[in-house]
Amino acid sequence: MAGGIVVDVVKSYQAYFAGQWQNSESKETLDIRSPWRHEVIGSVQSVTKNEVDKAIESAHEVQEDWANLSLTQRGQYLDRWADEINKDVNNLAMAVMDEVGKNFDDAKKEVLRTVDLIHYTVQEALHMNGQSMRGDGFPGGSKDKVGIITRVPLGTVLAISPFNYPINLSAAKIAPALMAGNTVIFKPATQGSICGIKMIEAFDRAGFPAGVLSLLTGRGSIIGDYLTEHQGINMISFTGSTKTGQHLSEKSIMIPLVLELGGKDPAIVCENADLDRTAKNIVSGAYAYSGQRCTAVKRVLVNDKVADQLVEKLEPLVESLKVGSPAEGNDIVPLIDDKAADFVQGLIDDAVTKGATLITGSTRNGNLLAPTLLDNVTPDMDIAWVEPFGPVLPIIRVHSNEEAVKIANESDFGLQASVFTQDIDEALEISRGVEAGTVQVNGRPSRGPDNFPFLGVKASGLGTQGVHNSILSMSREKLTVLNLK
Repeated sequence: MAGGIVVDVVKSYQAYFAGQWQNSESKETLDIRSPWRHEVIGSVQSVTKNEVDKAIESAHEVQEDWANLSLTQRGQYLDRWADEINKDVNNLAMAVMDEVGKNFDDAKKEVLRTVDLIHYTVQEALHMNGQSMRGDGFPGGSKDKVGIITRVPLGTVLAISPFNYPINLSAAKIAPALMAGNTVIFKPATQGSICGIKMIEAFDRAGFPAGVLSLLTGRGSIIGDYLTEHQGINMISFTGSTKTGQHLSEKSIMIPLVLELGGKDPAIVCENADLDRTAKNIVSGAYAYSGQRCTAVKRVLVNDKVADQLVEKLEPLVESLKVGSPAEGNDIVPLIDDKAADFVQGLIDDAVTKGATLITGSTRNGNLLAPTLLDNVTPDMDIAWVEPFGPVLPIIRVHSNEEAVKIANESDFGLQASVFTQDIDEALEISRGVEAGTVQVNGRPSRGPDNFPFLGVKASGLGTQGVHNSILSMSREKLTVLNLK
């Protein structure tokens, strides 16, 4: 207290180097501002290249010992980590709400989903058995040769997570990497770093061996390329923008990559769709967390015979969404920053200028945008092709399923798609034609459940995630041949 005024001290969070919480030798920190409180809520370390070297060196020093533990032993550590997260669920959910603006209920669901994901990862790894092969299974082969196929770790995995699911999508990289026997260098998104740090505080309490994981925060301009090009990194798992993912693929040479990138997920609405069910799925799919999801519905391709009816059903649902602070449980919350809001507003303005019909929305207060619905969007409008990552949904009217599939496939992206129809044959035919990693029938795009494969094609990603596939991508096959005679 100074002069009768209480002075709030903003906490400076430390980085986690090989089992130790430390300030960076740079003596520099980065301020983290809340997107809805509009104030600094903490600062994180700006680590140096020298500290990157030390963290990676430590990871390699302990990797063999970590890999030599049994699956059960590694799983016990991870189960304790999940339990520590579960004990701290409300605190972690508050951190998510403060730092990335997700309402508390959704933030808590993310944390609890993470607990389940870690426990499931342990069980999945325990049940992924090797296989053996007989040599005489191939013409001219010998039964005196027996092949034993096992999986071995890659070494040290670089896990780079996004801001929008700072707990879940971080653990979805870290847990499979560790269960596969790797060590991890964890680089959270700068906006999301405090959440990542709090999650790793739970990791630290679980008592993992020092060096198994290091958490590094800092400016991408200083350590970004240095990390991805580092010879001590043996695999990269990244979730974020397509632009950054493409840059990573150019910089990383001869190491495995898994990239989860952007999307322009279409909802294809057929003439015989159940429009009530369709409208509810489209609205929840497009506007949840203000559309800041790679799997958000980002355009509707609707048969023009039912387009008017669909718009009539969508409009009141969109207008009923609650807009405001995440602390009040609102559906539509401020975007991550003003730059993101400017980008979305620019797409809306471009569409309206070029003749789109504004059904509702397009009002703004800083980085808080009202949910916006645009009808009669045409291919010459940027919103038809560009991923907004915000609360805006364009409706494109089509004359046939074939036209819908054609427009869907003209996108650079191919993450997910939804098909709404009451004809299963029609659904399967459209699914076969759409270029996407996943096609949802009569449901909104979704990343889970986490035991399903998750992947994108074209500019939406590289490699396959989901717990089982993540473990596979973070390990490699090794063949041992027994020559019996």
